[in-house]
Amino acid sequence: MKRVFLLLVMPWLALLLSGCGYNEIQRLDEQVKASWSQTLNQYERRAELVPKLVASVNAYMVHERAVLTQVTEARAKVGSIQVSVDDLQDPAIMARFNQAQGELSSALSRLIAVSENYPQLKSDGVVRDLMTQLEGTENRIATERGRYVQAVQEYNLFIRQFPTVITAKIFGYDTMENYGVSKQEEITRDPEVKFTLPEGGKS
Repeated sequence: MKRVFLLLVMPWLALLLSGCGYNEIQRLDEQVKASWSQTLNQYERRAELVPKLVASVNAYMVHERAVLTQVTEARAKVGSIQVSVDDLQDPAIMARFNQAQGELSSALSRLIAVSENYPQLKSDGVVRDLMTQLEGTENRIATERGRYVQAVQEYNLFIRQFPTVITAKIFGYDTMENYGVSKQEEITRDPEVKFTLPEGGKS
């Protein structure tokens, strides 16, 4: 009897959940998490490039130890904060993460600016390659961060609509804070990792 009851009820329950937006909430929630994972991948790629860049310019920038130290410390701070998709609803963790990423962006910007004072760096193939990789990574961070922001906005808009808002409350889904939107330009800006090459060189 119980099995017959389940066979009769389950199709109606599935139809009800589908009609009230439950399935779409699941899809949008997964979309947000996937977008954040892609953003994290690019942040991690940048973190991997920083030690290589510091090591490459270290021999040249003998008078810029303070700048190199700032970059190294900012990179270490970023590495000490582990963030997963499960932490998106934790304001404290996300605030520390965004602050650390912002500090690394600022430190890298100072490093790039100071690097312009060392013409010999511009002819170093390894440094140029690292700068190119870093520039590409910064651009991808901005792109993925933008996609994440859009995914959160789409999710929040959907679960605020009627009758989806009722479904969201029943199953415990709440709006997500779009971390970093107020400081998005600062966090994701391209630190202009470009050398001005000597006259006659290629950019």
